[in-house]
Amino acid sequence: MVRYLRGEAAAGRMLPFVVLYRDQLVGQLTVGGITWGSMCSANVGYWVDETAAGRGIMPTAVALAVDHCFRTLGLHRVEVCIRPENRPSRRVAEKLGFREEGLRPRYLHIDGDWRDHLVYALTAEEVPEGMLTRWRSVRSGLRPGN
Repeated sequence: MVRYLRGEAAAGRMLPFVVLYRDQLVGQLTVGGITWGSMCSANVGYWVDETAAGRGIMPTAVALAVDHCFRTLGLHRVEVCIRPENRPSRRVAEKLGFREEGLRPRYLHIDGDWRDHLVYALTAEEVPEGMLTRWRSVRSGLRPGN
């Protein structure tokens, strides 16, 4: 898996990240499906160990990755596709202000079957202040831009 991720990263199609908390591996985040040209888009996938969940670790990691995608790479759109029953992952996208765009039936083959996924998306214009700044505002109880 590490060899595959490194190869995809070297080819410019993926950015794999580990998520550390207090010097411990607690999750993983991947910016994948990087597409250039007229699309300038990518998708983000993530997981966090349940012992680290609920501490704002993954929303912070996603915010940092999205800022990198928009500000450093120059991408225009980022998507997150999540199984409808995965409420904790959906909350990450919702907390960060990703908009729900709809359902992709039988989107990915997981655990031996084709699974539906909800699509959340965001474009660079929707977060001119940056995703990390937005997330910090949400965490502090302020509205973005205030």
